[in-house]
Amino acid sequence: MMSALLDTLFAMDPAIVLAFALAGIVLNLTPGADVMFAIACGLSGGWRTGIAASAGVALGATFHISLATLGISAALLAVPHAMDVIRWAGAAYLLWLAISTWTTPPLAPKSGHSGGKRQISHAIRKGFLTNALNPKVAIFIMAFLPQFLTPDAGPIWHQTVILGTLFLTTGFVIIALYGALAGVFGDILTKQAQVMNRISALIFGGLAARIILD
Repeated sequence: MMSALLDTLFAMDPAIVLAFALAGIVLNLTPGADVMFAIACGLSGGWRTGIAASAGVALGATFHISLATLGISAALLAVPHAMDVIRWAGAAYLLWLAISTWTTPPLAPKSGHSGGKRQISHAIRKGFLTNALNPKVAIFIMAFLPQFLTPDAGPIWHQTVILGTLFLTTGFVIIALYGALAGVFGDILTKQAQVMNRISALIFGGLAARIILD
């Protein structure tokens, strides 16, 4: 399998791969829902939690890319109201996060060890669910990625896996940096933990509203 993927990679036009990588980097650098989610987690839980949120987001994107590779995303897009159900489920989950974060008591000041194991695992799970339940990610992948696929380079699903992995890698690094930086500044402002929770809750609520209104 790996050998076949490498053969396809070497058969792909380097200019197309580079163009895709640059486009993905620009898109990930632009603060969107994934970036804001990682920032919110970093502010409320520290830099490790911000990075964990990015890992969860990457897992959610992996889910969508896997569906795209299997052709399931295209089928869902063709089913009336299927994406609306997913969209409302994602918005409901983000609203729940907003309410629970808003009502969470302030954390005790951190002592250089931000983000316990439980908090990190929660951030990964939340990141995955937030991204997996965002139909805009599926639509984006189905609309963006195929533009860089060329039948002459090998099996389409090979190219989808290769470009998807590239997109995931660059996205994880960039979003993790956003989350980590937010965590560092969150540590500096640890005396304002309640404010950090409220800011995070507002971000989650804003993301829910964005999903509903888009």
